[in-house]
Amino acid sequence: MGSEPSRDCPLCPRLVAFRDAAREREPGWHNAPVPSFGDRRARLLIVGLAPGLRGANRTGRPFTGDYAGDLLYATLIEFGFAAGHYQARPDDGLTLVDCLLTNAVRCVPPENKPTPQEMTTCRPFLQTLLRELPNLRTIVALGRIAHDTTLSTLGARRAAFPFGHNVRHQPTGGLVLFDSFHCSRYNTNTGKLTPEMFRAVFRDVRAFLDAAPAE
Repeated sequence: MGSEPSRDCPLCPRLVAFRDAAREREPGWHNAPVPSFGDRRARLLIVGLAPGLRGANRTGRPFTGDYAGDLLYATLIEFGFAAGHYQARPDDGLTLVDCLLTNAVRCVPPENKPTPQEMTTCRPFLQTLLRELPNLRTIVALGRIAHDTTLSTLGARRAAFPFGHNVRHQPTGGLVLFDSFHCSRYNTNTGKLTPEMFRAVFRDVRAFLDAAPAE
């Protein structure tokens, strides 16, 4: 299995049915597994939950087209992990710098809630992706589900590394995992996550990578 599912990946029947219905309703949308985006030689990998229905599922690029992307890409630009101008579309010319974005589940789930079985079924794509990143030093998990999926992918015990915003873990070898609340509109509207709280995570990630010895 490769690191990116095929456009018509058949592995999760519920997601396939939801995808097929979306294709009929919005034939001009991406409506397919959303591929990872960014630098395959990156030291930073960001793992989200799943594509948003009107965001990445529509545009075909992670975190592109909804509020989560507005906050995420602005923060990445601020800390030097992206270059260009984010305009919420995949042809806006934005590039990632030393950074790669992916999702724990690659297809949009109903109500943005993948089942445990769907997360398990999609996990081999993340496992393969991790093996394909030769320079990986750190992962940012956006939300508890991404955190749990990342730990399972790494073969680490979840109980040993509890999720917490801006908490740093070292689950295996020299790889460091940073946690953040997900940058969703719900979390920001309720005050669970403020832009400054989110920036603080990436400020720490930038400091960690800047202090890392050169390869």
